[in-house]
Amino acid sequence: MRVRAVLFDLGGTLIDHKDFDGWADIARRFFLDFDPDQLRHAFLEVEEELDARPAGVSGEAALVEFWRRTLSRAAGKEVDEATTRKFDAAVHETEIPVQLYSDTRRCLDILRAQRRALGVVSNSRSEASVRRILDRVGILDYFARVVSSGTEGVEKPDPEIFRRALERMKVPAAEAVYVGNLAQTDAKAASAAGMYGVWLNREGFGFGLDPPEITSLLEVPLVVRRLENGEASSGGRAAGGAR
Repeated sequence: MRVRAVLFDLGGTLIDHKDFDGWADIARRFFLDFDPDQLRHAFLEVEEELDARPAGVSGEAALVEFWRRTLSRAAGKEVDEATTRKFDAAVHETEIPVQLYSDTRRCLDILRAQRRALGVVSNSRSEASVRRILDRVGILDYFARVVSSGTEGVEKPDPEIFRRALERMKVPAAEAVYVGNLAQTDAKAASAAGMYGVWLNREGFGFGLDPPEITSLLEVPLVVRRLENGEASSGGRAAGGAR
């Protein structure tokens, strides 16, 4: 096979968008007292739980539910929806100090040198907001397409959002790889769309095969080469996936 395109998730994959110190400061405005480390543990636990068992809501409601659970766990008490919405609005109004992961640019440079089309598929507020973030960290020009759930009205894990990105890039799903930091919402969902889904688990060991697991973006070019050489596991693509 030929891998013509590699697409990525945004937060937790290409960029580090987690500002636990800043978010803890914002929470104190609403009388929620916990330290950044407590918030970090709660954030990661809820993220993993919702990836495995989605809450059944989408869009803004999903974001509010995520923060409600996270704040409640960090604070050790139930936080109501009204307070959560105020917190979320304050976070949105504050510029996030996003930064590239150390492996991001090198990965993109290698893939671009190999003449592979690059794209971003993100659950986010809008395509414009994703483009602003990519521009701030200096990597916007790498990507042929940017697709955001907020603009599309459909979000991961729905395979439709991946299909839209591939249609715009004019690349068959069977010739595309998707990399994201969530096993179900990213890797498995991309697999359901017929792509080769890869789970970037930065805190893992890289032993997982279903979905295929890596621990650094520097492994992406190696995964692509193995796919083209017929050496990679077929676990990254659903049986009977789109061609």
